[in-house]
Amino acid sequence: MNPKMYDKLTIANRQIKSVTYTAVTGNVALSVVKVAVGLLSGSMALVADGLHSVSDMLTDLAVLVGVYLGAKRPDKKHQYGHGKAETLAAVFIGVILAVVGALIVIRAGADIAANKHVVPHFAVLIVAVLSIVVKESLYRITRKVARKLHSTALYANAWHHRSDALSSIAVVAGFIALKFGFGNGDQLAAAAVGLMIILVAARILSDCLNELTEAAVDDDTIQHIKKIINADSSIRNFHRLRTRTVGREVFLDLHILVDPALSIAGAHEISEQLENALHAQIVRPVNIVVHVEPDVPELRK
Repeated sequence: MNPKMYDKLTIANRQIKSVTYTAVTGNVALSVVKVAVGLLSGSMALVADGLHSVSDMLTDLAVLVGVYLGAKRPDKKHQYGHGKAETLAAVFIGVILAVVGALIVIRAGADIAANKHVVPHFAVLIVAVLSIVVKESLYRITRKVARKLHSTALYANAWHHRSDALSSIAVVAGFIALKFGFGNGDQLAAAAVGLMIILVAARILSDCLNELTEAAVDDDTIQHIKKIINADSSIRNFHRLRTRTVGREVFLDLHILVDPALSIAGAHEISEQLENALHAQIVRPVNIVVHVEPDVPELRK
């Protein structure tokens, strides 16, 4: 592994751990308060919301495990590193979300069928509003770090925070419905929570599937790579640029065409310059393979 790339991963891991530890603290506090108040008040929507916060805590731990495993250096059995451990952590988060959402919908439907009514308690509203503020804040902080570091697992966890904030909004809606005399408002709010969680899970799993099937990096990153290559006047042309993502790392390989009169040492120096430029200008850790070819007509693509 290139030392510069390893330094990037080390710094990024510290940031991911820091924001995730903050999330763990918030989720522990919220889950205890939500479940306790929900049970005391008989609000199924708030209990469901509390269980959602518990699942948030589990996915926080999944992120930490994924980051720990993904940061391990390449070895004989994993010569391209362990970056997909983070992707698998994101898959785990998506599956947990889907299961939690389905269970909430099923339970809410059963209670509606049984015509169970809930008496609204003001404490439910206070806890739900507090949850919206805390979880939306965690979503924004986590998403910012995830986008900066291109962490699939952390981005999935950010959406888990956002889904918890949305579920708390549903709890507030259910409370208001109960206040206006709609007896099944709490159960319908719980069902809405479950459906929102399932939709978030589907989005996360779709992103993970793209990565696991070796999809190329996003268009902006590809254009940035091309701009860096074209900025080097020693490179006359290039082709066969291929990219894929492994966790937070970008793997790319390409063929560059250089002056045929150059010595092997001179051509190698150009490839080294390009690699250094890519490492310096791309925020994400980059694994690079450059194949040098002479600029002759039959090799131009």
